[in-house]
Amino acid sequence: MSGHRIAAITRRLLQGFRRDRRTLALLFVAPLVILGLLGYMLRNSATPAVGVVNEDSGPLGAVVASALDGSTKITTTNIAASDGDAKLKDGSIVAYIVFPSDFTQGAQGGVIAPQVHLEGSQPNAAAQALQALQSALATSASNRPGAVRVQPEVTYLYGGPNLDTLDYFGAAAIGLIVFFLVFVVTIVSFLNERSQGTLERLMASPLRRGEIVIGYMIGFTVLALVQSVEVLLFALYVLNVHNAGNVFLIFGIEALMAITAVNLGIFLSMFARTEFQAVQFIPLVIVPQFLLSGILFPVSSEPTWLQYLSNVLPLTYAVNALRDVMVKGADLTWSSLQLDVGVVAAFVLLFIVAGTATLRRRVG
Repeated sequence: MSGHRIAAITRRLLQGFRRDRRTLALLFVAPLVILGLLGYMLRNSATPAVGVVNEDSGPLGAVVASALDGSTKITTTNIAASDGDAKLKDGSIVAYIVFPSDFTQGAQGGVIAPQVHLEGSQPNAAAQALQALQSALATSASNRPGAVRVQPEVTYLYGGPNLDTLDYFGAAAIGLIVFFLVFVVTIVSFLNERSQGTLERLMASPLRRGEIVIGYMIGFTVLALVQSVEVLLFALYVLNVHNAGNVFLIFGIEALMAITAVNLGIFLSMFARTEFQAVQFIPLVIVPQFLLSGILFPVSSEPTWLQYLSNVLPLTYAVNALRDVMVKGADLTWSSLQLDVGVVAAFVLLFIVAGTATLRRRVG
């Protein structure tokens, strides 16, 4: 075994990386960007907004409301009880807490029983609201003589106490899996078509560029739709993920997401020369959407400038739509669902146009 020959191979490999700026950026810049983004979101995320309705005729409601106002886990705002459900539905608050007129009187009898109304589709935000309330109630109870039992009455607008973590994140997981796998298969396969000369031969034929892109899109989409059916059936009937909506509507959103991934893969394949370069788009395209689309953290809790970025990502709207259907039971009469579906469809058209234009520039 020759150390000189081994050193020569090592040197050749490192010199190849030195000339590949894209790979160097992936190795040394992308990790810092991803970790920095994740750290910034974790440490600078906005606290969930909680409404407070104080109808208590005694002093205890004001005491607990004041304790909630000083909590670092939530941001409180005073609202009317009649506005509570409407604010839950429009997303301006994640919960509202009612201190009824007999709140102080009940505490004198040994029971503190506020009414907690949770939106229900954001388990992390709901947990923060409940933790803040428990802390405020514990502080108030410790200052009162005798034993006091804390017994909040919790109701859910969507979801419920029987739903587990997979029920809440299943909808987002369906969208992410379809988007990720379809994107990877499309970008690598389309790149192979070009590297093997198949695409150039098609370009030399009477076929128009748009016809080529749409033909490839339909071919990849057929496979993507079969995968979408498989993922959906497995999630609903094997994993028993909670679903309060129409299965065909879920599949339609999945299909739009798959077509978006197909066309994005076709478009970005034009900027890669090897399969290794194609795979490098994963941390650039998939990971930021995974972090920013609301899968892990609600978009509303992100710092303002990141919310602007989240709102130009197709996965954000797909995740919103899937959660609206599966967790909230939404249908196409919902204006928010119409918006989400319309934006994803617009991304499909955008990527078709971009893929056709790029095909002309790179191959024509």
